[in-house]
Amino acid sequence: MPNRKTVRPGVLVGAVMTLLLSACSGAGAGDGAVTLDYWCWSASQDDKVAAFNAAHPDIQVRHTDAGGGTDTATKLLTASRAGNAPDIACAEYQTIPALIVSDVLADISEWTGPVEDQFTDEVWQMTRFDGQVYGIAQDIGPMVMVYNRARFEELGIEVPATWEEFAEAAAQVRERDPSAHLATFAPAEFGNFAGLAQQAGASWWSVEDREWTVGIADEPTLRVAEYWQGLVDDDLVTAEPLLTPEWNNRLNRGDILTWPSALWAPGVLYGIAEGQAGDWAIAPLPRWEGDDDSVALQGGTALTVTKNSDHPEEAAEFAMWMNTDETAYELAIADGMYPACLAGQAATRENPPPPLAGDQADYWDIATEAAANTVPGITWGPNVSTAADAFTDAMAAAVRNGTPLTDAIRDTQRAVVDDMERVGFDVTE
Repeated sequence: MPNRKTVRPGVLVGAVMTLLLSACSGAGAGDGAVTLDYWCWSASQDDKVAAFNAAHPDIQVRHTDAGGGTDTATKLLTASRAGNAPDIACAEYQTIPALIVSDVLADISEWTGPVEDQFTDEVWQMTRFDGQVYGIAQDIGPMVMVYNRARFEELGIEVPATWEEFAEAAAQVRERDPSAHLATFAPAEFGNFAGLAQQAGASWWSVEDREWTVGIADEPTLRVAEYWQGLVDDDLVTAEPLLTPEWNNRLNRGDILTWPSALWAPGVLYGIAEGQAGDWAIAPLPRWEGDDDSVALQGGTALTVTKNSDHPEEAAEFAMWMNTDETAYELAIADGMYPACLAGQAATRENPPPPLAGDQADYWDIATEAAANTVPGITWGPNVSTAADAFTDAMAAAVRNGTPLTDAIRDTQRAVVDDMERVGFDVTE
């Protein structure tokens, strides 16, 4: 998780003082207060919940870290079937359709009208299905290229603006320092590859009148696979998992120069390469073609209310406060999140860049531009976990056996369609 330690002091001091005064005065749950259970990960959750409790004596929230996104979604499904799911839970955007189909999440649209205009249409639509609202967006991950600016300057490499230039830069890096690679193709990075494909125009799932269309093996996706196939075959990028001890060592030696990913990535890299603070920067993600600078979102979460909750209105109030109140989004920014709400995004500009890119004066300008140009209308399917597993297995086998990445994409498509048809969905390809 991101680990930014630089914060906007004024608001956080105010929040801390509120908590201290609350503790000193004994303020807390009043008689008859509603108690809500809340599952979510990330370091700032305890402080955000404490701030909410201090400001809402009639609604008290108990926070539990049930694990990361995949673990929480799995546990949430099991708990819901047993009838003891928490009132509110964090969910990654791509898992929300599966939780809706599994009858885990409650429609909270009757209470969310006051905050709808605090999000862009693209972000708001990520938790809205068939006209119903199933969550309040917490953070988003607009894609950017995170790069080691010091090594780029040392090797005389220009920052690539297009994927064609990215391939040229990869060849220059190999020529000027044979121990280094520009980037890594990671077979297990389902969300990253999905984002690159969406940037190229892919639409992996769509639904109309309850009829699903699956396009994982569509033309844009196959084109992206062919592009990375060429880089792998020519030894211009490494093909391996990210964030392993070996990969981390290469990054710390300056042998991995970029990570095309999202705004949360500088915090992740700072956690494994703190000594490179100030050496890195972000740049717009290279474009596929033309002047279209749209990028996909990689990662991000929303707070959802479950059907097991006896207090959905209070749970919705909590979800809205956690993602639109100034105290809450300032704590999230300090935790390294890029807030989903517009006011939170504006507040990032009052903060210094994350330490890894601490010397980049235009960091927030580039971040803001990426967030303002996200690909609209992305729909995730009801069996994303099946797709992720199939993708990872097929891509890993392709890299290991030297078979085409495009075949791995087609295998993933077949596995997803077969799974949806087995469950009973009406599917077209």
